[in-house]
Amino acid sequence: MAGKASGDNRELVNEQAIANMYAAMRSEMNQLYSKITELEMEISEHSLVIGAIQPLDPSRRCYRMVGGVLVERTIKEVLPAVQRNKAGLEEVIARLNEALEKKKKEIAEFELKHKIKIKRADTEAKEDSNLKEGSSQGVLVGPANE
Repeated sequence: MAGKASGDNRELVNEQAIANMYAAMRSEMNQLYSKITELEMEISEHSLVIGAIQPLDPSRRCYRMVGGVLVERTIKEVLPAVQRNKAGLEEVIARLNEALEKKKKEIAEFELKHKIKIKRADTEAKEDSNLKEGSSQGVLVGPANE
């Protein structure tokens, strides 16, 4: 009887370890998503700046933030640097997308290996709507005036 209890305990510990590993993998994937989104916003800002200063006279004064200090330059000096930064951000996003795809495959393999099934929110919503189909949810009724 004691052997049976210790076997169940190991199984629970093993399941908990698998769940922890899975949660960590999902967390890493979410971090990749958020970093990609953040960098895409920066690219958008760079595009706005490029679009605003490109048609202007290259000898015109321009200010650029360098390490927290506002520095006076010319558009001719700033435009190529902003374009290089944008290209660098695009390369980083491409690498992060590759890492994201690898992580997705790794998670899918992990799910298959450990027979993990995730109940999606849309499935839950459908089940809830089927259960509460006849209810008067979302309707506010005042007191009866008799």
